[in-house]
Amino acid sequence: MHSAEFRLESNHPIAGRFLPRPGAQEYFFRDRALAVTMAAKSFTRPSSEIRVVHVPTGEVVFRKSPAQRAEFSDEP
Repeated sequence: MHSAEFRLESNHPIAGRFLPRPGAQEYFFRDRALAVTMAAKSFTRPSSEIRVVHVPTGEVVFRKSPAQRAEFSDEP
């Protein structure tokens, strides 16, 4: 068990410039603000989301939804 309070997770590998080992599916942090910042600055497959979970309670405290693709239409 990790002693960290927050887990950054995704169903697919997470990439980001500031991650210690890019390509993992979860990272652990002691600080909530750092975990949320890392999640916001990271990315994964377009169809997947990134979550920050409070480990002791299982509560999702931050969620970065998959990128929404702009659809083209004839309407202005």
